[in-house]
Amino acid sequence: MALLGYARVSTQAQDLEPQLRQLRAAGCTEIFEERASGASRARPELARLLDRLRAGDTLVVVRIDRLARSLSHLLAVIDRVREAGGHFRSLGDPIDTAGPSGTLVLQIMGAIAQFERSLIVERTRAGLAAARARGRVGGNPALRSRDPAVLGKIAAARGRTRLAALLPGADAWLAIVRRLRPARSWDEVTEAVNAALPSGQRPLTRERLVRAVRLFAREGLAEAALLDRAPRRMTR
Repeated sequence: MALLGYARVSTQAQDLEPQLRQLRAAGCTEIFEERASGASRARPELARLLDRLRAGDTLVVVRIDRLARSLSHLLAVIDRVREAGGHFRSLGDPIDTAGPSGTLVLQIMGAIAQFERSLIVERTRAGLAAARARGRVGGNPALRSRDPAVLGKIAAARGRTRLAALLPGADAWLAIVRRLRPARSWDEVTEAVNAALPSGQRPLTRERLVRAVRLFAREGLAEAALLDRAPRRMTR
């Protein structure tokens, strides 16, 4: 039951030492050090920590803003930790999922995230209705003009939705992917994943599995090396 610390700074010029001191003082036996901006999706050290984490282990951070770039990302990472049988603790925030109070805070944060999503939907619908009442064409002008920035935001939002749908049960198929990739082809990995699925569960296609792994890697929940090209088999 190890305490695994995660420390992150946004730039090379910033100093990790203050976080490292606090994590060591908290009893962390292993600390993963990341240098990545808050908006960056690439978190190789976080992915390595999550791969290392075992049942009973605790992921420890100095503050929650060191771990995640958004509330939805934070909840996704903590879900991954809990599915592995681990716990999450933030030294500077009232969150420790090993205890009832920390779990309650987490539930409140989840409710806030759902509330934010509902507000966005409600405001969007109200805005469209008002625009139609004024005789205006609904929709975002930047979206209609294929503005790359707007399209990027939409793609990111869709990615978060897909991530939330994939998280339940992800440990089962992700463990198989980690064991077989990139040594085996995606066709072989897909066959192995589907063979391990519970009876009655819809099998995954090769394309869907690759998309899921790519999304997890982008979110820092899986190693990018899983997407490397498989070695070519020698044929006689």
